[in-house]
Amino acid sequence: MIVLNDSFKVKLKYKTYVTIGSFDGLHKGHLSLINKAVELSKKSNVKSMVNTFKEHPLNTINKNIAPKLIMDNETKIQLLEDYGIDILNLSNFIDIMKISPEDYILNMIKYYNIEGIITGFNHKFGYKNEGDVKLLQNLSEKYGFELYVVDPIKVDGEIVSSTSIRKYITDGKIAKANEMLLRPFSLKGTVIHGRQVGRTLGFPTANLKYDNNFVVPGIGVYYTVVEYNGKKYKAITDVGYAPTVRDSDFTIESYMLNFNENIYEKSIKVNFIEKIRNEVKFNNIDELKKQLENDKKFAESKDWKKLF
Repeated sequence: MIVLNDSFKVKLKYKTYVTIGSFDGLHKGHLSLINKAVELSKKSNVKSMVNTFKEHPLNTINKNIAPKLIMDNETKIQLLEDYGIDILNLSNFIDIMKISPEDYILNMIKYYNIEGIITGFNHKFGYKNEGDVKLLQNLSEKYGFELYVVDPIKVDGEIVSSTSIRKYITDGKIAKANEMLLRPFSLKGTVIHGRQVGRTLGFPTANLKYDNNFVVPGIGVYYTVVEYNGKKYKAITDVGYAPTVRDSDFTIESYMLNFNENIYEKSIKVNFIEKIRNEVKFNNIDELKKQLENDKKFAESKDWKKLF
C-alpha cells in the first residue's frame, strides 16, 4: 500500500476509486466503504484509495472540543493494507480546510484521477462542511464521475459510529465497542515505574504511560491482551485507582500471564477485550488476592486468537 501525506500537490498517473471521510477509528461502517472501493477498483483494474486526514479536523479548528482518539495512524495503516486498499492519503486538514466543496472535488479529479467516489450517507466535506451527499450527486453528474453512497451499518439496531464507540469505551462497555470496531480497542505506551505493590502480591503489573489524546476505558478491571516484542500475552488490566492498596493516582496497570521480564521503558500495546468487573475496595489484602486469582482464571479461560 502506498501512503501519502498530500494536500493536492501529487498527481496520480492511474485512475482511482476513492472513498472519502474522517475515518476516525476504523469501524464496520468504514469497512463497507473500504470494501466497495476495493471491489470497484478490482473490477475496473484501477487503484482503490482512502482519502482522509492525518489527525481529526477538530484538532486543527479547536483542540478544546476535539474528540478523544480511538485508533492511532499506525494501526489504521496496517488495517487498511490488510483490507486491500492500494493508496492511503493522510492529508493535513489545515491545508484544505478553506477549499470550497466544489473546488475540493475538482482537485480530486485533477490530482487523484478519480473514476468514482464512495462515501457514507451523512458525509460532509469542504469549507465549513458545506458539501453533502446531495451536492456530490450534482457534481458527479456535472463532472462525469461515478458516485456510490453507502447505507449505514447497524449492530443490534444501532448505527455504527465513532461517537457511539467512544461512549461505549468510556462507559466500560468494551465488548460492545469491539463489536463495532474492526479490531479490539487498544492503547499504546511505555511501561513506567509505579509503587510495585502488585509485585508484593504475586501479581506484578506493567504501569502504562499513555497518550492523553486517546479515549480511556471506564474505571474497572478488564480482560486484555498485551502485545510486547512481537508476542501477545493474556492479561488482567486495572483502569482506575486500585483503592485497596493505593486509592490515589489514576493508572492503567496490566498483569501479564505467563510473563516474567523487566520491561520498564519498553513499548507495549494493551488490547481491551471485555470488562471483568468493577473496581472494588476490599476489606483486606487477602480478599484482594483471592479476587485477583479469580480474575486470572477468567483470563486463562479465554481465547484471544480469533479476535486478531
